[in-house]
Amino acid sequence: MINSPLNYTGSKFKLLGEIFRYTHQKSAIFVDLFCGGGVVGVNANAKKIVLNDKSRELVSVLKMLQNRTDILDECDRNISKFGLSDTAKNGYSFYGCNSSAGVGKFNKDGFEALKLEFNKTKEPLLLFLLIIFSFNNQIRFNQKGEFNLPCGKRDFNAKMREKTKAFCKALHEKNIEILNLDFRAFDIDALVSTLKKSDKNSVFIYLDPPYFLANATYNATWCEKSEMELFEFILKLDEKKIKFAFSNVLEHRGKTHEKLQKWVSEHDFCMRKLEFSYKNCSYHRQRTASREVLITNF
Repeated sequence: MINSPLNYTGSKFKLLGEIFRYTHQKSAIFVDLFCGGGVVGVNANAKKIVLNDKSRELVSVLKMLQNRTDILDECDRNISKFGLSDTAKNGYSFYGCNSSAGVGKFNKDGFEALKLEFNKTKEPLLLFLLIIFSFNNQIRFNQKGEFNLPCGKRDFNAKMREKTKAFCKALHEKNIEILNLDFRAFDIDALVSTLKKSDKNSVFIYLDPPYFLANATYNATWCEKSEMELFEFILKLDEKKIKFAFSNVLEHRGKTHEKLQKWVSEHDFCMRKLEFSYKNCSYHRQRTASREVLITNF
């Protein structure tokens, strides 16, 4: 399994084994509709893979990683330009640090200069570098659209370089289209119309939206209206006999997603409990006390 260098909130890397165990991978088209860091879609087995996300900044980085072949060299050039650490080359002691404490203190000034440059230019490569050097390799913007995470304690170390190379290799070699659409604007009929007649029934949609029960910063704009509109979108997929898998949380911090539970039951969809392990996955139909679940129409 290929991991993404973009540590996007809600990443499904640890659940890939279970997700692909229940999804129809051998498809003409596999759509990762809320792709985030792209980890599910990039590992799919299909003639064509579509990575879609409504975040313009995120999509700009994914497209940059797909279209450029000099990512590591350009990152190194900017690491040098902004005076950031390079532990892959020099180790930690070179910067007066150790692996446990990290290099955040050394990189603080350079990171702030890099952040200032990106917020001015909006250059995707600079955003990618910010993500690498930011707290937990995450992505966050303020209301002005400025990147506003603090510096983290890691840099573009050997592990991150290998992760980036493997991810970019998959983006280059697989037939992957990257789109920047809200799910409400995603035209599934137009996508199906591009297929050969023999492939018309071979479309699979994976949906991993912001979780309604969670209140994290990254899903602050996801409300009950969004959730209900997504339910309607999924019902249209089902009416068209398009297979889907839909990740969500049924229980979170003592709360139960009662609307989700009712919706699954009313439409006789299947609900499977997901564990952060490739083992011990239990199957339930219509009702479950699971926390994180995968809902399918097959």
